[in-house]
Amino acid sequence: MGTATKAIETTGIIDAHRRLILDEQLPVSGPARVRVILLLQEEPNADEEEWLRAAATNPAFDFLKEPEEDIYTLADGKPLHV
Repeated sequence: MGTATKAIETTGIIDAHRRLILDEQLPVSGPARVRVILLLQEEPNADEEEWLRAAATNPAFDFLKEPEEDIYTLADGKPLHV
């Protein structure tokens, strides 16, 4: 059987010496071994248009171009008036 894990989300910075400095104290006592996953922002100024363009050209979504995936028409649903 595998070992149960607990996720803790926090933020921090990586300093000039490549050390991870957290913005807040962790709610656990140590010493303890941990697994760390870093989510790095690659493009700090990526706007919504860039994200949409990337999603539209990503081959992972090519299946949506298949005719059998085109199941909705303009008659479906209700108009959204903002």
